[in-house]
Amino acid sequence: MKVNTAVIPAAGLGTRFLPVTKSVPKELIPVIDKAGIQYAVEEAAAAGIENIVIITSKGKDAIADYFNRDEELEDLLYERGHVYYSNRIKDISSIANISYVIQDEQLGLGHAVMCAANSLSKEPFAVILPDDLIIPTTSVLNKLLNVFKEYQSSVIAVQSLKRENINQYGIIETETINQGLFKVLNAVEKPAPDDAPSNLGIVGRYVFTPEIFESISKVTPGSIGEIQLTDGISNLIQYQSVYALEITGTRHDIGTPLGLLKASISIGLEREDIAKELLDYITELTNPYPK
Repeated sequence: MKVNTAVIPAAGLGTRFLPVTKSVPKELIPVIDKAGIQYAVEEAAAAGIENIVIITSKGKDAIADYFNRDEELEDLLYERGHVYYSNRIKDISSIANISYVIQDEQLGLGHAVMCAANSLSKEPFAVILPDDLIIPTTSVLNKLLNVFKEYQSSVIAVQSLKRENINQYGIIETETINQGLFKVLNAVEKPAPDDAPSNLGIVGRYVFTPEIFESISKVTPGSIGEIQLTDGISNLIQYQSVYALEITGTRHDIGTPLGLLKASISIGLEREDIAKELLDYITELTNPYPK
């Protein structure tokens, strides 16, 4: 089975970025000069995925506007000699085939993924959480797809966590297959550190077989009415193998102001056009007094 579609949940309120997110979707807040969600779409395209389903919510039409063509603006930029920028915004609309599904209520990540069910035939698909920006930005999903190709089973990305962060993630119990690859025996949503089966936390990249939808449908909503994707994975394990790949690279939570700032600095230091001046500025901040 080939994975042709990626689902990108983008329906959240963006509470941590208020008041900006009162009018601007959190997913469009830029990492330097590119919307955060664009990195997710580009990662999917770089992995050979042709179709993107973005799960959005009412009032977030700006996300579709961002990816739709604006020929009037393209032509205006071109006529004024800004050919680079004209081509750049034109390219955004041709990254992938993008469709949109409205999540009427924010009832958890599991519910958001379920919203894509009618957009997919009975086929495997990827899920990319745009808040998790992993550098380098093109390798993680490719690695998951390679594992899926070998085992033809769902595979999730995990990272080792510090003890104090365990209660913020879904945590897995594992059986080691080889270095960095595990069979998942259980998945628990946000356990206390003393109750956690390991320190391996699920992070925002997944490849699922279509049976995940049935598994999510059996999840009992939690105390605040949310349907957790981790619980859906736990159900799936009961009748189908699920694997976990421990990923390398630096992960930034761009769903928080500090994470967004760190990601911007990290990516900025890799860009030829701004790296030197940015590094000079950082050096000046850390060493403010001349010798």
